Amino acid sequence: MTRKKILGSHMKRLLSGVSDHGGKHLSEVETDLVQTGRLLEEAVNRLTSSFMAIHQAVDAQQASVDRLLAGAPLSSEETARLQDMAGTISEHVNAAITSMQFQDMTSQLIDRTLKRVTGLRAFLGTLGEHGDGIAAESGSEEVVDLLGKVSMALAIQSLELKSVLRKSVNQQHLNSGDIELF
Repeated sequence: MTRKKILGSHMKRLLSGVSDHGGKHLSEVETDLVQTGRLLEEAVNRLTSSFMAIHQAVDAQQASVDRLLAGAPLSSEETARLQDMAGTISEHVNAAITSMQFQDMTSQLIDRTLKRVTGLRAFLGTLGEHGDGIAAESGSEEVVDLLGKVSMALAIQSLELKSVLRKSVNQQHLNSGDIELF
């Protein structure tokens, strides 16, 4: 194989590796950001629903209290409903708290996304550092050697990054049970 073909082969492998690595990480970043958006939307919807239910229960409770303060007697049905309202309010408060625990999952997703972006930045930095080492007058053997070193360094960085990134995001001990995404 001629030096030109060897150099071309190494260059092709390096560029393909950079493209594949970058594309995979950016795709994962996109997936994590979409999932984060969905989690936040779900949490906000649940919080809104819980707070509206709390508001309605407090309004109903206040109406009964107002009747009592005005000296009006409560029917046995109204008395039972008033006693049940504390439990109802407590259930809605617990549902709101559970919804706020989605913050833990979104934090995990954001942390993982930041690690991917940092890893990609380091990956591109390694490429730039090694690229600076190529002089215009470098011979093809030097370039082939340098490209081999760059490819190896990038492969190691890619494996190291994969090892620190978890595949799933989970939340434990929610009232509704454990949740695991992905």
